Amino acid sequence: MGTTKKPSELLPGTLDLLILRALVPGEMHGYGIASRLKRVSDDVLQVGESSLYPALQRLLLNGWVKAEWGASENNRRARFYSLTAAGKKQLAAEREEFSRVIEAIQKVLNMA
Repeated sequence: MGTTKKPSELLPGTLDLLILRALVPGEMHGYGIASRLKRVSDDVLQVGESSLYPALQRLLLNGWVKAEWGASENNRRARFYSLTAAGKKQLAAEREEFSRVIEAIQKVLNMA
């Protein structure tokens, strides 16, 4: 009998970073963003609608993403999000800060 691992909770403050990164290849609707994060993380990161859409709204209000209505791959009306120039700068800044924090955590975990 194997153990089933449940999805991990995101570290506070990382959802915006992950959404911005998911949009680097191009525009995507909300379900596509959540599916991409789940797939790329091997099902470890699962983002629910109650977290995803408020985050997308926050990113819109900050000018880091823009949105347009269009048709999804199954011909349903969907809102497609894409990175703005400001979003690309924000992604770079958040990646740098995240790397700095991870490095600091690694140092603490590896201390003698």
